[in-house]
This record gives sequence, structure tokens and C-alpha cells, in this order.
Amino acid sequence: MKKITNANYAKKVAFPALALISMGLLAQEEEKPKFNFSGTADVYYRSNITAPNGEEAIAPGSSFANLDGFALGMANLIGTYEGETVGFVADLVFGPRGTDATFASPMYSATGDIVNQLYVYWNVSESMTLTFGNFNTFLGYEVISPAANFNYSTSYLFSYGPFSHTGLKADVDLGNDWSAMLAVMNPTDLTELNGTGDYAVGAQLGYSGQFLNFLYSQGGFEVDYTGGFDLTEELFLGINAAHFSQEDNGGTFTGLALYPQYKTSETFSVGLRAEYFMEGDFFGAIGNQFDADGDASVFALTFTGSATIGDLILKPEIRLDSASEDVFLDNDRDPTASLASVLIAAIYSF
Repeated sequence: MKKITNANYAKKVAFPALALISMGLLAQEEEKPKFNFSGTADVYYRSNITAPNGEEAIAPGSSFANLDGFALGMANLIGTYEGETVGFVADLVFGPRGTDATFASPMYSATGDIVNQLYVYWNVSESMTLTFGNFNTFLGYEVISPAANFNYSTSYLFSYGPFSHTGLKADVDLGNDWSAMLAVMNPTDLTELNGTGDYAVGAQLGYSGQFLNFLYSQGGFEVDYTGGFDLTEELFLGINAAHFSQEDNGGTFTGLALYPQYKTSETFSVGLRAEYFMEGDFFGAIGNQFDADGDASVFALTFTGSATIGDLILKPEIRLDSASEDVFLDNDRDPTASLASVLIAAIYSF
């Protein structure tokens, strides 16, 4: 507000100025709603090509999109309040995908398995934000929401890294495209309460869209790189690499996934996820019970198309998984190391 220094004009301008200021504030409030409601709804059809369907249907050992025939994903409802310095996010999920994301294991509340995220935040300054509550993980290239992933089915790396954390984190903008994050949280996957007395610590260092992530939780340590590059205006390459190890022979995994995506038009893109995932010491992600040494690996190729029709996205997908052990079945119900499957998903965003 401008300061009036001439007393002779004070009474003449005071009331008009206050009226203009009030009208300006009301206009600002109308132009920028503080409460927003958004979400997604997704459904899909999935079928095996080289394996049985129906009661004996099998699927890759990764999360989501593993149901047979016509299947439900989830309804995702998100309410956000964005104040000038403080706000909150309430993110609820309903359906099989949401149940898998929250592990269907409420420890305290009968409705705990519908809470995907629930946190408050405080913009302490222009360069620092504190977040307190339950938030999705900072590790990995893929996320729980199908609208934010290019591929509809998810990777082994995503499936066996953490999904969400509950705790306190500080995000800091370091300037010149650098950023950092530090977090203290409950042990991995304990999102409603602690229950153990132990705590996890996380950290992230980012530069221009490339992120190096660290997580230590109950003797398990994971380092993760997530990033991507625009190779041309139409071609993007996403990258995710991670290594996890658990103390006292608790299992390990290492993986690398590449995500080339090509935009053919404003409404259609094609993409590939090429992933190599290796586990050891009976980690249990692939099915290493077939291996006396407790080691197994899998190479998976996922071809996805993405067609946009208004607020609806259609995603046809072909997935080929090839493992080092006979962890799948063929159409004769005999063990085999490979699996081919197809799906088409429909995702609506509002």
C-alpha cells in the first residue's frame, strides 16, 4: 500500500483508496481459488498370450494391472488447499490398484487402506518447504497414479521400492537448478503409525530434473537415480536405476529401466520400457525359490501407445517378461521362463 505523506489530502483519498483495495483483494480471491478437487478413474482389460487365463491366470511379479479379463484400477480423489504459505493434501484411493498401493493393511483405522497421501505443508520461505504427514515416495521414475505414468503396468523397480512414507521432510531450492531434500520417517511402508520405535532417513540431491535419492530404513539401504532427457522435441528418454541391500543377508536387488517415448502428434505417443531387474539372497520378487542360490533376474519389455481423447487416455500395451528361472506357466501349464501378455487401459482425469 502506498503511504500518504501529505496530511491535506489524507481525508480526501482515504475512503476511495480503501474501497479500491477491498475490491482488489476480493478480485484476487475470486481469481485464485484456494481449494481444488481433482482425480482420476481407470479401468482395463488384460489377457495372457502364452499362459492360461481365468482361474489359473498368472501375471508378472510387479505391482498393479495384474488382474484377469475386464478389471478395475482405482478411483483417485484428491483435495488440496493452497494457502499463501500453508496448505494440505488429502489423497484417497478406492479399488484394487489403490488397495495394492496401500497394502490393504490398516493398522489402526478401519478406513486406513484408502489413504494414499495425507499431509500438511508450510512454505517457510521462497526456497524452503516443510511437509508433515503421509506422502508418496521420492524414489523411482514411476508413481502410483496411472495418469502420471506413460506405461500402464509398472516396473519391478517401482514395485519393490517403497510406495509411500510418513514423516517430516524439508525441500530446499538451492538455486541454479539445484535442489535438496532431507527426511525423517517411520520405517518403510509403515504409513499410519510407527509401532516399532525405529525411524528411517531419506535424502535427495537434484539438478535440472535429475535426482539422486537415498533411503535407509531398518538395516536396508537403497540408492536410486531418476531422471530423463529431451533428445529432440518429439523424443524423450527417461532413466531409472537403483540398488537395494539389506543387512544380515536380508536380500538385495539391482535394476535399470529405460523409457524412450516418441510423440507422433498432439494426441498420440508411443513408448517402450526396457528393464533389467536382478535379485539376490532370496529377496523374493521374481520367484527365486526355484534357484538354490536364491538369485534370479528378469528382462522385461513393455510397448505402450497413448492416445488422448479430451480428458480420456487410452493405453494399449504389450508386455514380454523373460526370467532366468521357470517362474511362469505356459498354455500347457508347464513351468517356463517367459510370459507374454496384452492389455488396454482407459484413464480419465478431472
